[in-house]
Amino acid sequence: MSTFARLFKHLRTTSSAGRRAFPSETLKAIEAAITEGERKHRAEVRLIVEPALGLQEVLAGMSPRERARALFAQYGVWDTEENCGVLVYINLADHQVEIVADRGVGKVISASDWQTVCRTMTEGFARNDYHGSTLAALAQINALLQQHYPDDGSTRNQLSDNPVML
Repeated sequence: MSTFARLFKHLRTTSSAGRRAFPSETLKAIEAAITEGERKHRAEVRLIVEPALGLQEVLAGMSPRERARALFAQYGVWDTEENCGVLVYINLADHQVEIVADRGVGKVISASDWQTVCRTMTEGFARNDYHGSTLAALAQINALLQQHYPDDGSTRNQLSDNPVML
């Protein structure tokens, strides 16, 4: 895709498009799913939705993966006791989902498992099912994390469970 075409998509995708895809009831359901999952495992999950990148990021050619990594650092997802933070980043304009896992999680969960989770979301998004597909993906993430980081009674919430709308 040309820079011009991508720029047009990002300029056209407004914050109101983000609110339509992720209304407050969906955001509350996402927060509840993260909270419930974290009761069963020791990992930390953050979800960030960004309707579109800014003009400078698009012109610089920033990829959704690069943006996800920057947000992973900015929101401190890397800063957990067991290196078990997971960021789910949704870029609506690019129709992309990126998952960035901290090094501890990256050692035990395969890239193909993360790709399956991303497909759950992107296939649902293609049907305009943001609510159901995001919750289904979070259930998959929580199951993977429960398998590899089961709750041992030492769990304490280190990151907010509240999804972020940029």
